[in-house]
Amino acid sequence: MSKFKLVINDEKLEVEADPNMPLLWVLRDKLKLTGTKFGCGIAQCGACTVHIDGNAIRSCVLPISAVSGDVTTIEGLADGGNLHPLQEAWIEHDVPQCGYCQAGQIMTAASLLASNPQPSDSEIDAALAGNYCRCGTYIRIRKAVHTAASYYNADRGAQS
Repeated sequence: MSKFKLVINDEKLEVEADPNMPLLWVLRDKLKLTGTKFGCGIAQCGACTVHIDGNAIRSCVLPISAVSGDVTTIEGLADGGNLHPLQEAWIEHDVPQCGYCQAGQIMTAASLLASNPQPSDSEIDAALAGNYCRCGTYIRIRKAVHTAASYYNADRGAQS
């Protein structure tokens, strides 16, 4: 066991874990942040997506010893108790069916919008291609991403 100093959801934490333990299990089992889900365990389904320094990564295959940078989980995406625009759009478009993949979908979409605030349908589809939804809510997911993009742009216009 080793001790690791991490910044997760803007909070400095220290956790003791096996250096090979995937970040997903550190988050879920050690830190009780259970919004990030286990899906496939081989970085193919996207359910375990979190951000490291704003980049979407699959936490199920990343050993805790390889984490360098600030980690944001679905629990940390909201800002000061206000829902993230994607979370608002998810609710507005009634996206989830079972909801299992939704944290990973939202985290991937947030990374997309941070780098591309006005994505086209094809850019949304490409960015989210590795996130699987067994319930097939892809059309609603795309609509929610467009709605969240309009929220972002309205906020940016208000700040100008």
